[in-house]
Amino acid sequence: MASDPEEAADRHARAVIMAIFAVILAVAIVAAFVTTLEGTDTRRASNVTQPGTIGLARPHPPLDGAPEESLRN
Repeated sequence: MASDPEEAADRHARAVIMAIFAVILAVAIVAAFVTTLEGTDTRRASNVTQPGTIGLARPHPPLDGAPEESLRN
């Protein structure tokens, strides 16, 4: 029984794709492990007002108006 060259090429291509997938998976696992190490800062931003702040900023005046409109303060 002689092997078909197309089948051999298909097996080779499948093996290459699986190897690439394995490398990507290994990199993802290593990256996940490295980012969860102790000492890594995992704090997130929040809407909580920080101590020492005084509140919201004042609203800004409009940048531009139509020529016939008067500026309002």
